[in-house]
Amino acid sequence: MTEGPFLSVRGLRKEFPTRGKGLTGAKGSILAVDDVSFDIDRGEVLGLVGESGCGKTTTGRLVLRLIEPTAGSIRFDGIDIRALQPAPMRMMRRRMQIVFQDPFGSLNPRMTAGELITEPLVVHGVGTALEREARLRDLMDRVGLSAWQAGRFPHEFSGGQRQRICIARALALEPELLVCDEAVSALDVSVQAQILNLLQDLRRDLGLTYLFISHDLGVVHHISDRVAVMYLGQIVEIGPRRTIFSDPAHPYTRALLNSVPSAQKGRKSFFTIAGDVPSAARPPPGCRFHTRCPIAVDRCRSDPPALRSLGAGRQVACHLAGTEAAAYPSSGGVA
Repeated sequence: MTEGPFLSVRGLRKEFPTRGKGLTGAKGSILAVDDVSFDIDRGEVLGLVGESGCGKTTTGRLVLRLIEPTAGSIRFDGIDIRALQPAPMRMMRRRMQIVFQDPFGSLNPRMTAGELITEPLVVHGVGTALEREARLRDLMDRVGLSAWQAGRFPHEFSGGQRQRICIARALALEPELLVCDEAVSALDVSVQAQILNLLQDLRRDLGLTYLFISHDLGVVHHISDRVAVMYLGQIVEIGPRRTIFSDPAHPYTRALLNSVPSAQKGRKSFFTIAGDVPSAARPPPGCRFHTRCPIAVDRCRSDPPALRSLGAGRQVACHLAGTEAAAYPSSGGVA
């Protein structure tokens, strides 16, 4: 075990080339992730939140090198995984896995549950047939499925059961890091709670570390130790969960929290953000949120704010955070 963060990401950037319409087909690019940096300690859950299209999913896939970064460094347990050649990277993948958003779309409909769960063991040549069978029974029991269901196909399971298959499949190689990409967003609320409780039990029993990606603030509040807030490809605030939810410092974080309905009397349930999200192909200069920010000043329109410490383990990318100018209606709140 190395000293320092278990996962350390620095200056992560991903630029997707695009081609314009028409005969000229002028080329451009979309900057999906821009200068993203964060750490996750061993056994910790970092929640990554933001609106759809802000770069959360791309960040999760970059961390695992499912897509290659344009720039930046990714160190996992002290190892620079961007420098790994295909063979050692293949071995590294046994230590880091992902649970996708759509449990039906991420499962091969022609394979049984047992085949799906044991496929990683077969691909990596782990164990004999008898050992893989024993591992299958253990995994199914651990995620709350019965061994007799191993012969069923994905369409014979409910949505929550399919996600349990996906989780069992991700655990087959005994990983240490799980990227959960909207892992409960496709499920009913009652089933969401069951899967979240399962993930918490697995974290406790297996010592797992999570990068938990979600747009649902209630879910992130329930499972995370720390929270990182993304807007248009950049992290605008990161810190302990309680601090972020009780005293958000960035205007965008406040707007997100105020968008959560509240049944408390006298408290505003909704806070609307003016305007639309700018295009990632043409992000605005300066602070990317300034076109929708209720407290923006001239400096915000020209000078990009860097993440800076506000103390107590919190960082925020806002020129006005921590000043009197930042005082405006606070969050409606997630209890």
